Amino acid sequence: MYLHQCSYARSCFFSGGGVSGKKNIKRINLQLLLRIGFPVKQGLYIEMETAIVPVTIPDTPITHTENGELLSSEVQPNKRRRKKSIVWDYFTVETVGDGCIRAFCNQCKKSFAYITGSKLAGTSHLKRHIALGICPVSRQRNQLTPDPKTGNAADEPRKRQRATHRIANIPFNQENCNHEIAKMIIMHEYPLHIVEHPGFNDFVRTLQPQFNMVSFNTIQGDCVAMYLREKQSLLNFINEIPGRVSLTLDLWISNQTVGYVFLTGQFVDTEWNLHRCLLNVVTVPSPDSDGALQQAVVSCLSEWHLENRLFTLTLDQSFSNEHINESLRALFSVRNPYVLHGQLLIGNCFARVISLLAQEALWSVGVTVNKIRESVKFVKTSDTHEETFFHLKEQLKEPSTKDISIDDQTKWNTTYDMLAVACELKQVFLCLETSFPDYNIAPSMDDWKQIEILCTYLKLFFDAVSILTAQTYPTANAFYHEVSKVQLELTHASMSNDPFISNLTKPLKEKFDRYWSDCFLVLAIAVVMDPRFKMKLIEFSFSRIYGDDAGMWIKIVDDGIHELYLEYTAQEVPPPPETFVEERNESSIPEENGSIIPKIEPPENGYLQEGLPEEGYLQEGPSQEVACHEMPHQEVACHEMPHQQVACHEMPHQEVACHEMPHQEVASEEVPSPDPLISIGDGLSDFEVYISEISGSQQTRSELDQYLEESLLPREQDFNILSWWKLNKKKYPILWRMASDILSIPFSTVGSDSVYDTERKKMDNYHSSLHAVTLEALICAKDWLQYGGASQSSESSVTMEF
Repeated sequence: MYLHQCSYARSCFFSGGGVSGKKNIKRINLQLLLRIGFPVKQGLYIEMETAIVPVTIPDTPITHTENGELLSSEVQPNKRRRKKSIVWDYFTVETVGDGCIRAFCNQCKKSFAYITGSKLAGTSHLKRHIALGICPVSRQRNQLTPDPKTGNAADEPRKRQRATHRIANIPFNQENCNHEIAKMIIMHEYPLHIVEHPGFNDFVRTLQPQFNMVSFNTIQGDCVAMYLREKQSLLNFINEIPGRVSLTLDLWISNQTVGYVFLTGQFVDTEWNLHRCLLNVVTVPSPDSDGALQQAVVSCLSEWHLENRLFTLTLDQSFSNEHINESLRALFSVRNPYVLHGQLLIGNCFARVISLLAQEALWSVGVTVNKIRESVKFVKTSDTHEETFFHLKEQLKEPSTKDISIDDQTKWNTTYDMLAVACELKQVFLCLETSFPDYNIAPSMDDWKQIEILCTYLKLFFDAVSILTAQTYPTANAFYHEVSKVQLELTHASMSNDPFISNLTKPLKEKFDRYWSDCFLVLAIAVVMDPRFKMKLIEFSFSRIYGDDAGMWIKIVDDGIHELYLEYTAQEVPPPPETFVEERNESSIPEENGSIIPKIEPPENGYLQEGLPEEGYLQEGPSQEVACHEMPHQEVACHEMPHQQVACHEMPHQEVACHEMPHQEVASEEVPSPDPLISIGDGLSDFEVYISEISGSQQTRSELDQYLEESLLPREQDFNILSWWKLNKKKYPILWRMASDILSIPFSTVGSDSVYDTERKKMDNYHSSLHAVTLEALICAKDWLQYGGASQSSESSVTMEF
């Protein structure tokens, strides 16, 4: 009966028309019914053409307020509904007639329709009046008092925070747009031909009609130009670092059997931040040739000015052979002869070695692994099977919250995840056979036992390489813990009484022993530079790995790090003069005391070689070393020792100069002293000489010995080793340089996204079709832009638990 009281409602709900002229109205605007004073009772159902809608609004009279607002009688007159729109800061509503309410602009006083009878006009036209400058008063104010920040009028309506802020008056710049398109192509590896795609052109034209799409050649030139700018910036950055640079080599192959050598540099900058940057992508037509990798390395060293700054070289044995290794070792010895005689060539990638071990372990129990894989496929490829599996899991109250997934056999970690989760839910798989008679591939209990043992060692490998997948690349000292742990566990497992465990791990140990023997010295030297461990960790871990033979291996590490320290010490010593005395025509030089020091001729065998670098230290020869300071009261006839060597650089704390020995008779013939008195002056000059002789004869500890003898720092998980060495630069000026080079040694040649790969990387057909310069520009520039190039540093803090 209430519907017949309003002709509007009748026309709207019974005829399906309504004031807007739209058909088949789906819902009732109850607020509009309340505004027009339409009474609605509790529980009333309004029949519409398409639906029956219950209305539960209480029956309360609706009245208009003086300014046109609608108000219920149950609400107090002073409590009005708050208007949320911003336009009400610029408009005021007024009732101008029966059922007619209009909005008046506060500035120009122009009125606009708001409510006419039952029609609500909304606020969009009110916003346009102010925002677009239609209001004459607002437009005049814009011209007189523009906002200096935005250029808009100060009276422009304020925007809500959730609304999109409007950017006005931005000039169009074609060059900037070209730069951003080139950057987009590099960052996301879009093909250069995207600028010729019609869909992309239409999209860009819709965004900015003024933009002129560039051609393929233009965008290719823009990408190469961006690469050259970034390269110059990185080159300037590398030239300023105080230490050396270590390189890694990785090889990709295309379907056309063309090789692509990826050379990555790793170093510590002046602020002691670790950087890892891709330097070159060299195209080699015959990657299996002996000189291909050597040519790539030589090109990289020349291009980045690293001829005398190469520290270590890490490559992957999967694509190298003995001839390639010898070729690189010879090159390395020439380019870096003063660091352990060029022996810092790491012939294996840690990530690839662990990947090979994981694949070997999975292959050894491949039949059982395949049963688990087929069982997981049986569940995941059918909604019915997966739903039943879920219900069985709930009925058995399995605590595991993980979900099974089919593995990707090109990533061994996905296979490990699949097996680990399946082991947690093995009871569900055992009950699955009762629900589905066609499920005839259920693993047996022995199969599950083998998978559990397999997962134990897969987890060992997974944890070992997890440091390579962290957000920041680890320093070299972090690798020793993981590598020595794998070596120890495999050694212990290979001697197990369980035949399955021993048969599984013996082949793994044989493969890993080759990696350990090749890298243990570099790994150990790196961890010695950690003030939390030093040589103590080497002694502890070697005793567990080698048993009674640990002492011999510990001595190898100790000798190696001392030899490396002496080489860094020699670089700090200024070059000596070409001869010990000034060259004259005479064969001897008279001294004040009448003694004569014969002129020293260089030996024929050339132990004092020419052409040495600026360090100028003497090389070792086959003859005996003679330390002059150890013979203070002996006659030393220099002409009687033509083949003896004075190794000044091996005695950094002792001055050895033949002409500074006043109490030694150096001449071959005795010359009587003209002064009969043996005391000079007050008689204390000889005492000063005696004190200097005693001080010189006492062995002073080197920086390395002092560092090793000091107590260990407490083991803190957030310890930053690079920051520690940065703070101790003055205390250890030689070790400081040594630590900078050692801690930046890379032990992996692959990126974080390729750590678990089971196949060698392949260059896709699109990239292999590009010109060599363009290919290198796109790949290198992406690395520099993605990781910030020289501006992006890697935090050296390594978080581990032992």
